[in-house]
Amino acid sequence: MEFPKDLKYTKEHEWVKVEGNIATVGITDYAQDSLGDVVYVELPQEGGSVTKNEPFGVVESVKAVSDLYSPISGSVAEVNDAIIDSPEVINEDPYGDAWMIKVEVGNPGDLSDLMSADEYQKFIEEEK
Repeated sequence: MEFPKDLKYTKEHEWVKVEGNIATVGITDYAQDSLGDVVYVELPQEGGSVTKNEPFGVVESVKAVSDLYSPISGSVAEVNDAIIDSPEVINEDPYGDAWMIKVEVGNPGDLSDLMSADEYQKFIEEEK
């Protein structure tokens, strides 16, 4: 199981990579592994807004349907349409090609609540 050190993590198993005022969001290796084979993804529209700790989309697998929770508030700058057509990429490359949305950070303070890779790994171990 991978926990890239350059990312931040949420308790809902999303990852965040911040570059300037843009935060790229996806689901973690742990999340995709727990879900099993992903068969469907629903994402918001570009230009819409997301709110911290509120659902922004849905990921459906052969095992379950799960909400995707936004780790930050802001405006949706870009949506990864490629994973809508090929949701299996989420299982193959959760930290690369399977990013879900890019958000223009509305409140930089939101980022202070996110976990480091080490904190997230510890959180998962305690959750099991």
